[in-house]
Formats: sequence, C-alpha cells, structure tokens
Amino acid sequence: MAEEGQVIGVHTVESWTEQLNKGNESKKLIVVDFTASWCGPCRFIAPILAEIAKKKPEVIFLKVDVDELKTVAEEWSVEAMPTFLFLKEGKLVDKVVGAKKEELQLKIEKHASDATVTAA
Repeated sequence: MAEEGQVIGVHTVESWTEQLNKGNESKKLIVVDFTASWCGPCRFIAPILAEIAKKKPEVIFLKVDVDELKTVAEEWSVEAMPTFLFLKEGKLVDKVVGAKKEELQLKIEKHASDATVTAA
C-alpha cells in the first residue's frame, strides 16, 4: 500500500472504496486525479502532482484511470481529463478540470489548510 507523500494509483473499485473510507475516518482532504493513458495533458501534470504530494503528507492523493475504473468516473460525473476532485468526508468540495498547475496548487493549499484548522 502506498505511503504519505505519494500519489496512490487506484486500480479496483474495492481499493477506491477503501481509500475513500480512510479519508473519511481521518478527515483528511482527498485529491483525486482522474486521468487516462492516452491523455497528453494528464502526462504533463502527473509529475507536478507527484511533487505537490511530497510536500503535502497531510493530504491523500489518488490517481484513477478512467478507462480502468469507468464506474467510478461515471459515479463522480467525470467527463474530461484530467479532472481533479477534492473530497472531504465523502463530499465533493471543489474540482479542477484540465492541467491547470496554478489553480490545482491554490485549491490544494486552500482545502488542505481548511482541514488542518478544523482538525486542531
């Protein structure tokens, strides 16, 4: 299983459910990268997300291939790649559609700091 400071690849619905439950129990922010192997912008943003993950161990970062887990992508109404969903306690709190580095970083900062404040 993956550790803090990494982007965790989720390859089964069971693993997806397990990761969501972990996030709910810990009340940590979960950032989900919905990606696809054929998506150029996804490949561009992946190393950037990995760098952010190293600096944000208090956030759970997940990566879901939409072709591998179609049901999960459909459940969350993901229509474009990459789509980043921000989840807290099972609820969608924000999203970024597209490989927008600055917007992604700002929203991670915003929601990660919200999580820290409420946990204190």
